[in-house]
This record gives sequence, C-alpha cells and structure tokens, in this order.
Amino acid sequence: MEKIKIILVDDHQIVRDGIKALLTEIPDLDVVGEASDANELFKELLILKPDIIILDISLPGISGIEISRKLTLEHPEIKTMILSMYTNEDFIFNAIKAGAKGYLPKNTTQKEIVDAIHAICKGEEYFSESISNIILKSYIKKVKTGDEADEKTQASLSKRELEILKLFAEGMSNQQIADKLFISIRTVESHKKPYYAKIGIRYYR
Repeated sequence: MEKIKIILVDDHQIVRDGIKALLTEIPDLDVVGEASDANELFKELLILKPDIIILDISLPGISGIEISRKLTLEHPEIKTMILSMYTNEDFIFNAIKAGAKGYLPKNTTQKEIVDAIHAICKGEEYFSESISNIILKSYIKKVKTGDEADEKTQASLSKRELEILKLFAEGMSNQQIADKLFISIRTVESHKKPYYAKIGIRYYR
C-alpha cells in the first residue's frame, strides 16, 4: 500500500506532536517531515517529496497563506491544507486564493483531518462544516448586495430554500432556523446544498 506522505508546519512542537500522533495511527498516512517555519520547510523540500503539507497560518516570518501561495506556484504537485485557530472570513478566502485545497479549525477531530487529507489527495477540496458555513454566508451576502451575479441559481431555488438562506445570512444557526420554521436540522442542511454546489464547495458532515 502506497502511503500518503505528509509534512506538518506549525511553530509549536507540542501541536506538531499531537497531530503526528493522530496521523500515525492511520495505516496509509506517513508524516515524513516537520517544520516550524518557511525556512525549515523549504530546506526539507530539497530532499522530501510530500503529497500534502498541513500548515498553520500564524508562523514566524512568512505566514501559512504565503507559503501556500509560493508552493502553488513552485510546486503545484504538492497540495496544501490549512489547520488553524483563525477562522474568520478574510483568512479563509485568502487561503483559498493562495491555492490551499482545504481549511479546518484546530479543534477538529482526527476523523475529519484524515477525511480531509484523503479528499485533497484525490484532487478534491475539503472545508469543515463551520468553514463551509462561513464561505456560504459570505457568498449569500454578496449576492444580496449585488456583488455577485447569480440570478439563474436564485431562480432555480424554491421559496423554502430562499427563506432558509435568508435566515442563515442574517446570522441564525441551523437549530434556530429549524425551530422557527418547524422543520428538522437535516432539512435545513439539505436546502443549503444548491448554494454549496454553486460556489464549488463539497459539503461534509
């Protein structure tokens, strides 16, 4: 079995040790290197050929987003995934623009990290539920203010789908929307799917 080769980049040794311990338990994953900053990473890339690099954003010198941008230009065969405590809209969209194929918060589970690695190495993108919701909410707001031309997609949505999206964009949680409309959380999620597809997000639970 060919293993997926991974390099971890985080300036905290204890964080790298924790992630490595989680990934070492998975038979087809192999953490082949670690780095605390960009300089260490690019030295390792002179001898290592990873499939994916898992990056924190906050690093000494060059940020994880800038590293992702540099890797996308110089090593397009290597995939990058952000694993960070920073989950605001600007960081997420800047990471995507820089070429990152996935974005997860640091409080994610082992299963989700593993699922993300597998999906990204298959050529897909992976965003956790919380990150997907931030992206979706931002997109909906842009459509509402006319920043995005999306008449065709909006016309294809049902009255209930539009109602749910409007409440979501106003800041209501899935549970709050479900309670307000007397429907299940699963129904709320299913009504979001057309918009997830529109903006190119494969939604994961």
